[in-house]
Amino acid sequence: MKKRDVLERASTFIYSHARLLDRKRFAYHFEGGSAEEVLRPYQNGDGGFGHALEPDMRGPHSQPVATETALLVIREVGGFGSDLLDGVIRYLRSLTLPGGGLPRATTEVNRYPHAPWWTTEQDGGPSINPTGSIIGMLLGQQERTDFFREDWFQNNVAYLWGCVEQGLPEDYHDAVQWISFLQHVPDQERAAKALSRLDAWLTGPNGIERDPLAEGYVHKVLDYAPTPESYAAKLISEQDIEKHLNWLISTQQEDGGWALTFPAVSPAGEQEWRGWLTIENLKTLKAYGRLS
Repeated sequence: MKKRDVLERASTFIYSHARLLDRKRFAYHFEGGSAEEVLRPYQNGDGGFGHALEPDMRGPHSQPVATETALLVIREVGGFGSDLLDGVIRYLRSLTLPGGGLPRATTEVNRYPHAPWWTTEQDGGPSINPTGSIIGMLLGQQERTDFFREDWFQNNVAYLWGCVEQGLPEDYHDAVQWISFLQHVPDQERAAKALSRLDAWLTGPNGIERDPLAEGYVHKVLDYAPTPESYAAKLISEQDIEKHLNWLISTQQEDGGWALTFPAVSPAGEQEWRGWLTIENLKTLKAYGRLS
């Protein structure tokens, strides 16, 4: 398939089916547009994000994972200097648990339609997911560092050190939390020891799925290495990268988007996820030189 065909078909899908957020992301990456402002309707008065920004949580209330999603978009469009971050810091300061760590979700999620894996029995339990990703992204940006020495932030850093030095990831979702934190935490000498253990896990039977045709809820080469600069790219051969890029192009749907690889919580959730994943896949193809 020609490079232009992939992008043009995806453009038709995005402008026909995707939510405004992903239309703005597409415009930012491929049409010289801006995306930051579109996040504001998803931000609540407490500074966190909700309103199905994470499509598997349909409720309006702020959630840690929806706030992680917002930070991913803020990073993507170079928006860490925005006042959006002021609200995020206020929310995370209030949400950090006494011993450090952020909850995976709060029990507010149960009041609205949500994927079963987000059901939360009680508040107050820390989770590396999404604490590692959130703290890692904040450590990795340069625009705002004034809060780095605040107790809530340092408590989260201490919690994450405990996680990565006492165990191993359970799955892909844990592994990306490790990577985000360990790549950006200032003590890189200490991080190197944990990264060595992580590398062994990534290259082991529970880590990177090398078979592009593997079915089920697995995470493959391009999930771990969506760009050549990704941490895990060093562990993957050029041949495997090319094989998975070819597979990715071959799985573009007739409507120009890509299908979900996991069950959707609702038709709206499925459509929203497809828009998000289509942008992610286009970003990967662009990063590896597969788009003009």
